[in-house]
Amino acid sequence: MSSPAKLLGIDVGTGGTRALLIDESGKVLASKTAEHQPFASPQIGWAEQEPLDWWRASREAVRGLLSHSGVSAASIAGVGFSGQMHGAVLMDAAGNALRPSLIWCDQRTAEEARELTEQIGEAQLIAWTCNPALTNFTLTKLLWVRKHEPRVFEKFRMLQLPKDYVRFRLTGEYGMDMADASGTLLLDVAHRRWSAEMAKAARIDESALPPLFESCQVCGKISKEGADATGLAIGTPVVAGAGDQAAGAVGLGVVAPGAVHATIGTSGVVFASTDRPAMDPRGRLHTFCHAIPNRWHVMGVTQAAGLSLRWFRDQFGTTFASGDPYDALTKEAASVPAGAEGVMWAPYLMGERTPHLDPDARAALVGLAASHRRAHVVRAILEGVTFSLRDSFSIFEEMKVPVSDIRLGGGGARSALWRQIQADVYGYPVQIVAAEEGAAYGAALLAGVGAGVWKTVDDACRQAVRISSVIEPNRESSAIMQQQYKKYRRLYPALRSMREASSASHTA
Repeated sequence: MSSPAKLLGIDVGTGGTRALLIDESGKVLASKTAEHQPFASPQIGWAEQEPLDWWRASREAVRGLLSHSGVSAASIAGVGFSGQMHGAVLMDAAGNALRPSLIWCDQRTAEEARELTEQIGEAQLIAWTCNPALTNFTLTKLLWVRKHEPRVFEKFRMLQLPKDYVRFRLTGEYGMDMADASGTLLLDVAHRRWSAEMAKAARIDESALPPLFESCQVCGKISKEGADATGLAIGTPVVAGAGDQAAGAVGLGVVAPGAVHATIGTSGVVFASTDRPAMDPRGRLHTFCHAIPNRWHVMGVTQAAGLSLRWFRDQFGTTFASGDPYDALTKEAASVPAGAEGVMWAPYLMGERTPHLDPDARAALVGLAASHRRAHVVRAILEGVTFSLRDSFSIFEEMKVPVSDIRLGGGGARSALWRQIQADVYGYPVQIVAAEEGAAYGAALLAGVGAGVWKTVDDACRQAVRISSVIEPNRESSAIMQQQYKKYRRLYPALRSMREASSASHTA
């Protein structure tokens, strides 16, 4: 009798690549993470990573996982991928990356986004792709390279996203899934195909756009070169996978309409599953394909969610002698009452996407008094990030997108204080799943569907995803948070007014 199948999920994130192994019941058997080199920021608002470093980390993570778990590579029935979205990997005819990837948080393409909008019109952009032109989207990055690095662009023959580049190195096959392709601004999201109109308008050769697959479709097999590099077995099926948000939603069981997840990682995301391509006419939310055929999702993004706390830790939290500094910081913050006694944080360290679509927005810490301590600042950061995510729920209400269940993911779900703050700010009970393993877990479930372990993604989620706890809003704290949120919403207009006044004075 053959041993039960194992399934491998690989998540090519911003900070590192994670490999995770599950069995047919959804139980996590082992995981291994290899860190990436920090992204380069040669100018304010720029963010680049080297694709070869993702490949190096992926090899290390998979080899480490196989060694640590003792699992035979032959018992792995399928491999699934997830990864940071939007990053532009420009490949030449020989399959080499031409330059470092402009990743999701790179903000240099404001001019390209503006030119696209002026040329095509925002309404037409949304009609073709369900989304406006934003600095984060892959197309604007391609246009920046074409304008500023024409010799590089001349050699450009194939577009890949971060996880797709790693999958190409494993299989030798190009491909992209519908969910991740939704963030390129080149996909006809409503009809799940490349937009010929958009490619023509942007003067992007359609031959540079890879074949499209649904997330659970097999799109390649481990090649000899991939097997030699990672220790995986030649011929193991590999599914297309999904961008980190759609894969993370699958891992949390957020697949049916009404299901929502709020995830706090480096960025923060509020993600609602829908059975139609619901669109915000003002373009404040993204409308993307889900990782399930014939499903879509709407998504709001906070650029610097967990990044806000990491930035504070790196710059001001270095006095901790031992232990996890995040635990120490949030323990301090728990000593401060809801509302941080008036201290507020606007989390615009990397510009902002939802709801302001402003790459030039900048962060601010306001309301400080001599009586405030570091604990107040940390609590204000936790609350400010959550207020920013709450903005997406406000837009859901306008669009009549249903919200029935909210599940938490990412690093923010591991902090008891941040879980409670989210329940209080959203005004809903929030759920924690038993195996909150992030996008890599969803990638493994997608691999299981492709390998025939489960018939559909819904079946996989029903059998593998379990709720472990529910956090109810605290009535008194939630009331304070609703008042504080009203004040928070006045911060961005004030900050923008100050910036514009400063700019005007410099040009006068």
